[in-house]
Amino acid sequence: MKGRPAPRLAQRGGARYGAQPGAGGAVQDGAGHGAGRGQEQQRIIRKALTEEKRVSTKTSAADLVTETDHLVEDLIISELRERFPSHRFIAEEAAASGAKCVLTHSPTWIIDPIDGTCNFVHRFPTVAVSIGFAVRQELEFGVIYHCTEERLYTGRRGRGAFCNGQRLRVSGETDLSKALVLTEIGPKRDPATLKLFLSNMERLLHAKAHGVRVIGSSTLALCHLASGAADAYYQFGLHCWDLAAATVIIREAGGIVIDTSGGPLDLMACRVVAASTREMAMLIAQALQTINYGRDDEK
Repeated sequence: MKGRPAPRLAQRGGARYGAQPGAGGAVQDGAGHGAGRGQEQQRIIRKALTEEKRVSTKTSAADLVTETDHLVEDLIISELRERFPSHRFIAEEAAASGAKCVLTHSPTWIIDPIDGTCNFVHRFPTVAVSIGFAVRQELEFGVIYHCTEERLYTGRRGRGAFCNGQRLRVSGETDLSKALVLTEIGPKRDPATLKLFLSNMERLLHAKAHGVRVIGSSTLALCHLASGAADAYYQFGLHCWDLAAATVIIREAGGIVIDTSGGPLDLMACRVVAASTREMAMLIAQALQTINYGRDDEK
């Protein structure tokens, strides 16, 4: 890939990862390989971007899946399982096929094989692979690969956040009237849900936010926040695989990730506010009306 590679982070805490001492770096290397440095995954995604695709729907006509989603997910899980046979997995397409999303104390990989599937289907070049890793229900690190721009975003708890080796920092903005806010629509398109979605956007615009943007990939929107290109993000209807990796990257870049109620983040609650500062996060949370999408661990 172009640019400097993401740094190999110091190896520590291998026993925490359910592996041999010193395996922490090896676990992150496995994630980086699965998220984009693996040549086979890169080849599959780039080739498929230029071709006609067989598209199916999941929960709604706007919730799309392709054969490439399944293929990339299977490749990532197969490779990681070979390296770390005792680890558990939560993955988007497996969940859509009925696998339970249960985050235990065991080392767990949380995978979105193609975030931005609608973009992918339409050849809109904002598509990512996202892999998060949790131990004892704590997020330890995340890796997100921007497939068309060859950007590898990484974050490890206590070790910082990077894009192609360059350290990331949030903007530090506290004033909503100076903020660029990002969001995503979510898969529900019934009239009541759309009314709430548009009402939330209207509330932020009435609060004089500079702008509200939708780019079609929650993971990459959150990476833009981590890099200082945006100041806040909110969404109802995203899933744990959209959020796990990005949460670590944002926190390590100095940002805040919380529940839309203003309380601590609940990874399984299908909702989030992330921002460059706590002040900004609370301003966003206080402006929002709740849209109920249930919980990942109750589906």
